[in-house]
Amino acid sequence: MSSSTFLKQSRRDVLRHSANGFGALALEWLLARDGLAKPRVNPLAAKPAHFAGKAKSVIFLFMVGAPSQIDTFDPKPSLKKYEGKGLPESFGKVNGQFTDGSTPILASPWQFRQYGQSGAWVSDLFPHLARRVDDICFVRNFYTESVVHAPAMYQVHSGRILMGHPSMGSWVTYGLGSESENLPAYVVMPQPEGTPEGGTPCWGSGFLPAVYQGTVLRSGANPILHLKPPAGMTPQRQRRTLDLLQKMNDLDTEETDTEMAARISSYELAFRMQSHAPEAVDLSKESAATRKMYGLDEKATAEFGTRCLLARRMVERGVRFVQVYMGGGPISMQWDAHSHLKDNHEKMCGHSDRPVAALLEDLKSRGLLDSTLVIWGSEFGRLPMSESGNGRDHNPHGFTMWFAGGGVKGGQVLGDTDEFGLRAVNGHHMRDFHATILQALGLEQNRLWYLHNGRQEKLTDFGGTAIKTVFGG
Repeated sequence: MSSSTFLKQSRRDVLRHSANGFGALALEWLLARDGLAKPRVNPLAAKPAHFAGKAKSVIFLFMVGAPSQIDTFDPKPSLKKYEGKGLPESFGKVNGQFTDGSTPILASPWQFRQYGQSGAWVSDLFPHLARRVDDICFVRNFYTESVVHAPAMYQVHSGRILMGHPSMGSWVTYGLGSESENLPAYVVMPQPEGTPEGGTPCWGSGFLPAVYQGTVLRSGANPILHLKPPAGMTPQRQRRTLDLLQKMNDLDTEETDTEMAARISSYELAFRMQSHAPEAVDLSKESAATRKMYGLDEKATAEFGTRCLLARRMVERGVRFVQVYMGGGPISMQWDAHSHLKDNHEKMCGHSDRPVAALLEDLKSRGLLDSTLVIWGSEFGRLPMSESGNGRDHNPHGFTMWFAGGGVKGGQVLGDTDEFGLRAVNGHHMRDFHATILQALGLEQNRLWYLHNGRQEKLTDFGGTAIKTVFGG
């Protein structure tokens, strides 16, 4: 072996290829030099907020495929008046992804009613959620910039229409860390039938260190893959193995190697999760009344109800950010109602209405709603014109999302769309959406940055405006 080749090898390479005797002696000597290895800092340790925020954690309920705002929370009487007619010429040319704006107006097939002391309007699609409107702040004038699912999803999740940027869950855990040492800081629960069109970039860490990416919890007996130790591996033996790996990696890992740092942290977290995760996902200890409230006893609501209940258990145990997808995979399990709007939305609301209402009620009864920001939303809305006669095409120009808990003033309806529900009036960009979430958590958007390619990158890019009225300001 030449001297140049030897110099290119790391100490682990030398030990790995050396004779057992020499390797053992060298290893013992290296491990005795613990003082030479820099102590490893847990990148997910809890960090102080920039200012006193009300929210300590976030549950983001993402409705994959885009519910129709004008059939759920934004009633428009003009749809009935103009049904079967074209959109007035004064509205200009409107293109969906699959329609050109020339199809006739389609009225909502559902009735809207007012609920609660606030008198918020909710369609008959949400009989359970309607009873929680005084805890909710509806914002009707959000917009995104793409008519295609995946780019619009990226914008909602990361602020950009292109993949590769950190998701807001990654930004939040980067900024605040986690209050749990035994569970992931950022948990993602996709639809069992499949992921949304945007896929894993929706919860990726982008250019942030990999440790801040979301951890997927799957349905079934083993929600986290590869967590169970191999047969014959005792906790004591596994602990000694991890300690050895930790010491060797500390001696040979460069500070800029975020992938290695993330892997080391994941080993440690996985070891702790072997003891704590089974309890966190065990719903058998939940009361019969709680299980019934979430709809776990009914086929239509059992699956999504289980994930909503798990979301509560996650934040209860210190998880910082929980992302729950309602819909994904085949078109039959999405809100993407290009045809048969009535059948589609009644099915999707049948799966989700009761569990979402139960989540709000459960968090409130346990004193967790004040510190948990719950968000309901999607990548865009639907057009007022028809597609296929009984469906609606994509509408990124104006749609509704809502907030509850985490310092939010409930019983409010903010913003508006035009008389057909087509375009937002004084609309809020996704930068405003993200700035509002950061505000709730006590994070200053301009102080939450990461140096990437010589630029101070931020979730809100060059700046959003927090919607202060969401908090009653």
